Amino acid sequence: MSLHFEVVFTCFLRDDTPDTVLEALRWHLGMIPERPSGLDPDEHAYPLLAPDPDSRLPGGDCASLRRRSRGSTAGREPHPWGLFSRTYWLDDDLGGLVTVLDLLAPHVEEPGYGGYFREECDAAPIVFTFQNGTHGLLKP
Repeated sequence: MSLHFEVVFTCFLRDDTPDTVLEALRWHLGMIPERPSGLDPDEHAYPLLAPDPDSRLPGGDCASLRRRSRGSTAGREPHPWGLFSRTYWLDDDLGGLVTVLDLLAPHVEEPGYGGYFREECDAAPIVFTFQNGTHGLLKP
């Protein structure tokens, strides 16, 4: 029997995030139908963050990638990309966490909290963080 997980990604990506990364995210989020040509089909076999309309999560799955205004900094108003994804994963898919974390980490605007995953019956999540272009886990 498979275990099921709630997986949440929440972070801001820098304003200058490359279009190739944004297109990869749009595909993973289910916003575009075709895998971008630059993605390795072995590493990015299928969209990992696309919401399932029949999700078993309370409130359902959701996904968003939007430009956000975060206020003026040194006379310039940054417009980072706000990413939020909450989806229901099978344990067989958890290896895909690294695929998404590797895609995001070099482009995260601010270090720190990036989301979590938890087995659906667990109260304590395992948090992932971003720092210096990489990612890590904080175990409870």
